[in-house]
Amino acid sequence: MSLLLGLDFGTGSVRAGLYDAATHKLVRVTEARYPTVYPRLGWAEQAPLTWWQALGEACRELMASTGHPRIAGICVATTSSTVVAAREDGVPLRPALLWMDCRAGMEANDTRSVRHPMMSTGGDAVEWLVPKAIWLAHNEPEVYREAARICEAVDLVNYWLTGKWVASQLNATCKWNYDTVQQRFPIDLYERLGVPDLADKLPAEVIRVGGRIGPLTAEAAQHLGIAGQPVVAQGGIDAHMAMLSAGATGPGDLLFIGGTSIVQLMHIPEWVDVPGMWGPYPNALIDGPWLIEGGQVSAGSILHWLAHQMFGLDDAGHQALIAEASELRPGETGLLVLDYWMGNRTPYRSSELRGAILGLSLNHQRKDVYRASVEAIALGSANVFHTLRAAGIDVKRVIAAGGFQKNPLWLRATIDATGVPFEVVAHDNLTLIGAAAAAACGVGECAQLREAVASFATRGERIDPDPQAHEQYQILLERYREATDTVGPIVSRPPIAAANAMRSAA
Repeated sequence: MSLLLGLDFGTGSVRAGLYDAATHKLVRVTEARYPTVYPRLGWAEQAPLTWWQALGEACRELMASTGHPRIAGICVATTSSTVVAAREDGVPLRPALLWMDCRAGMEANDTRSVRHPMMSTGGDAVEWLVPKAIWLAHNEPEVYREAARICEAVDLVNYWLTGKWVASQLNATCKWNYDTVQQRFPIDLYERLGVPDLADKLPAEVIRVGGRIGPLTAEAAQHLGIAGQPVVAQGGIDAHMAMLSAGATGPGDLLFIGGTSIVQLMHIPEWVDVPGMWGPYPNALIDGPWLIEGGQVSAGSILHWLAHQMFGLDDAGHQALIAEASELRPGETGLLVLDYWMGNRTPYRSSELRGAILGLSLNHQRKDVYRASVEAIALGSANVFHTLRAAGIDVKRVIAAGGFQKNPLWLRATIDATGVPFEVVAHDNLTLIGAAAAAACGVGECAQLREAVASFATRGERIDPDPQAHEQYQILLERYREATDTVGPIVSRPPIAAANAMRSAA
C-alpha cells in the first residue's frame, strides 16, 4: 500500500492528511492551530515557528493514530503571499506577513507605473511577495539586509523538511513575476522597483508542482513522527493545488473555494486580456494552458467578525442567525453592503477599499445586517463572473468547496447570484488531495500532473441556481457596482489621524 502525506497550511491551522493511492481515499486527517496577530489596522502577522510546532503536533497524532505507517511521499500546500524573512539556516527574523496583510499598499500602487512585460501577468497586488519585500526594504532595512532569504511559507516549510531552499513554480509565477518561458526571475524589474538584490534572496532553484525536492531529513522525520525518509515533492498555493483534485483543469472549468477568503481559478487555452483579474499566467500549475485567478480578500471572515465580535454570538447562536436570515428574500432588507473589509482583490484590485453598510434605519435587526452581508459576498463573486464574461470567457462548470458549504445561506446566495450550477464537493479536503496528487508525481506513481488529475479527481453534488433569485441578484449587482464607484473613493480615504500625520510629514 502506497501512502502519501498531504500538508495544508491554512490561515488558522495546518491539516495533515494521509492518502491511500490504491483506494484513492483519505485515511485520516488531523489538525493543529496557530494564532494570527493584527498589530495595526490592515496588518496581519504569524510567527513561523508556530507553523512548525503545529505541524509536528498534527503529524505525530496522525502517525500514532494510524499505526506509524510507511509514507512514500509528502507534499506541502500553504496560503500564498505569506512572506517570510529568514536566515540561511531557516531561522525567521521577524513575524511573517500574512497573505491578508495590506501594509504594502503604497508599494503595490507604485509598481503600477512601471512598464515591464512581466507586470502584465504577475501584477501589482498588495498581497504579493514583491510589494511586501519592497515594504521590508523601506521600513525594516536592517531585517531586509540580514535576510538571506525572502520567501513564502511553502518555501520555508520545504526547507525545514528537506534542508533545501527551492521555490514553487506556481508561487513564483503567480506572485513573484517569474518568467516561465525564459525560466528566470525578472532582475531588471526588481531593480526598477528598488530591490535589485531581491533575486539573490529568493530561492534560486524553481521546481514545478509535483517535481522532486529531495528526501525528508532525519531531524524532520523525528519531529513529524515519521518512519524512514520519504520523498518531498513540490507543492504550492493551497487553492491552486485543489484544482488537481477538483479536476478543474479543462477549458470552462472554474474552481471556487469559499472560506475565510474566496478564490476563483480557471485555465484558458490562450492568452486573453481580462482587466481586473490576475494573470493569465503561463505554465503556472500545469504546462500549456494559461491560469486566471480571481478572488475576494474578505468573505467568511466578515461573517465570523459580524456574528462573533459584533453580535457576541457563539457557534450555536451564529447558526441560529443564519437560519433567521435565510427566511429573508434577496434584497428584502433594503440594505446594500460592500464587502471590502480588507480591500478588494478582483476586479478592482484595491487595497484601500473598505466595507460599507448602506441604507440603515432603526427598524433593521441583526438578521437584516447579516443577510445583506452574505449578499454582499455573493455579489462580489458575481462581479468576478461578470468580469470574466465581459472578456469573452465562458464559465461552463463550477466545482466548489470550502467552509462556505457549512453556511447554507452563503452557498445558496453565491449560486443564485452567479447564475451558474455548482458541483459542491461534500468535504473541504481538496487541497490535501491535490497535495497527495503532486506527491504521487514526486515518487513516480504518476508521470505528469495531468495523469494525476485523472486519478485523483473528486466529484461533487450539482446545485442549480434559482432563476427568480438570480434576477433579483442581477438588479442588486448593478447597485453594488454603482455603490462601489460612488462610495469607494470615500471609504478608501485614510483615517483622519493618518491623513493628519501624512500632512505633518509633508
